[in-house]
Amino acid sequence: MCTVYKIDKTDLGFQLTFGGDMTEAELQTWYQESACVLAGLHLPFGVIIDMRTLAPLPTGAQTVMVKGQAMYRSCGMQRSCVILEDPITTIQFMRLAKKSGIFKYERYIDASVHKDWRLAARNWVRDAVAPPQ
Repeated sequence: MCTVYKIDKTDLGFQLTFGGDMTEAELQTWYQESACVLAGLHLPFGVIIDMRTLAPLPTGAQTVMVKGQAMYRSCGMQRSCVILEDPITTIQFMRLAKKSGIFKYERYIDASVHKDWRLAARNWVRDAVAPPQ
């Protein structure tokens, strides 16, 4: 199975990258790998999620994503920032964040409009400075 996600450790916590048409099975693999990475980690950390090339998720994959979002939060995620370019994916992830309980800790940046999205995302995750709308 070809994975279309990446989990990288950063100075702020983690950077997650998702792309393409992800299946429920691929998201389940991400969830399991995330559980290993997060095992025993309960320090406050931040997450930047690059979803610029991710297509909207099918129903089963959405369920796994909600479970994963809640797991990151329960393991110490303080804030997260999602980078997107597709309005439908943006709406979907706002809805999923509300379902998982992380919405008030998460911000969204449209990378097609904000070219300096990396700095804006870091400012939110590190210092709670809201990105430009």
